[in-house]
Amino acid sequence: MAKTLIKNGTIISMDRRVGDFQKGDILVNGDKIEKVAKSLWSPDAKVINAAGKIVMPGFVNAHIHTWQTGIRGVAGNWSIPEYLHEMHARIAPRYTANDTYLANLVGALNQINLGATTIFDWCHNNATSGHTDGAIRGLKESGIRAVFGHGSPKPDAKKGSLPFTHIPHPRSELERLRKGSLSDGDGMISLAMAALGVDFSTWEVTEHDFRLAKELGLIISTHVWGAPNRLNPDGYKKLAKLGLLDKRHNMVHGNYLRDDELKIVIDSGASVTITPEVEIQMGHGAPLIGRVRALGGKPSLGVDVESNISGDMFTVMRMALQPQRMMDNQKVAKATKAPAQALSIKPREALQWATIDSARALGLDKKVGSLKPGKQADIVMLNGKDLNLFPVNNPIESVVFHAHGGNVDTVMIAGKIAKQNGKLKYRGLEKKMDQLAKSGRKILKGVKLAA
Repeated sequence: MAKTLIKNGTIISMDRRVGDFQKGDILVNGDKIEKVAKSLWSPDAKVINAAGKIVMPGFVNAHIHTWQTGIRGVAGNWSIPEYLHEMHARIAPRYTANDTYLANLVGALNQINLGATTIFDWCHNNATSGHTDGAIRGLKESGIRAVFGHGSPKPDAKKGSLPFTHIPHPRSELERLRKGSLSDGDGMISLAMAALGVDFSTWEVTEHDFRLAKELGLIISTHVWGAPNRLNPDGYKKLAKLGLLDKRHNMVHGNYLRDDELKIVIDSGASVTITPEVEIQMGHGAPLIGRVRALGGKPSLGVDVESNISGDMFTVMRMALQPQRMMDNQKVAKATKAPAQALSIKPREALQWATIDSARALGLDKKVGSLKPGKQADIVMLNGKDLNLFPVNNPIESVVFHAHGGNVDTVMIAGKIAKQNGKLKYRGLEKKMDQLAKSGRKILKGVKLAA
């Protein structure tokens, strides 16, 4: 197997036993990390000189609707009710299978470009099997590691038809994928359910979907707000009593859940994914970072929709950390009539949310999320000599507070170089980008965009 030796980098491993190195080496053997140490030598390895670079695990973007890549810039002025109507009832039905393929390909390449090596692609614009297959084809072609969340569309119900809230998740499609394109459960693309959940489906559908996920052994991820008008106010209590709530559940958002409900979710072992920038804008409520931490949970982070915000996980990480620090500071000031003597959250923890904690939410923490021998070689290198980073006095703070996607110099996924010297390795990108632009213009034709 081919070996690669990354030498002289400033290493942030995100693993306590491995530790960090101001100057260290990583030996990659095939698709796995073999050794991490202060100094290594392997005469048969290809050497990458990482001097002046910050070497870290690839980001794990735990929630993104990659199918929206081609319609960037449409949702920056939308509240959540506007988004649900405009995106799902008006725009989504205009997609062809090829539109979905192009969006997923270019969107996944953009994630690699910005330093994410793993994504949870929450695909709920798949009106046909062709749309689903196009989405998966785009992911595979990009070379990214992904959990493909098979979802279901949310169009307005036609006269005489059931609304989407009453339609169970299609077993046949999940079984088709498990026997076909996603048959390798240990491969680069794995299967999950992106289900309606307690907020967006009847109780009968909710119970059906959670039982199906348990039977098939799949992660079941759902959007939850917990607002008063939700369809199943006691849904999580019911699921817990039935034994259907466990570590395979991934709850996204959940901003309005009561503490007792949130505790049920966290105590079950389920994960909570927060998409802070979108939540702050659209009216989901205050992001759950502080509440999840207080209940003993570990937050995970996602971009959510590139129709609204940048796909940059550096920004998402800061948008999760700093507003929570502000809220914590305000509590202290209110109680003591004085500023906080120490901040509530350290930068390293924020980086954990975007790497190992997000990997845990996707059931991939034994594979990715940290630089540890035996794990997959999903490695990102930032150019510490870039003006906005230099000098790198504190590597963690440089990544969390100063870095952006433009600093990503090199990306390795499963031991393969996907980006090097600041350039993606994918051939034919300009042609695909042109096709994506045409796709987006076609989809948005006649849609009134806010000024």
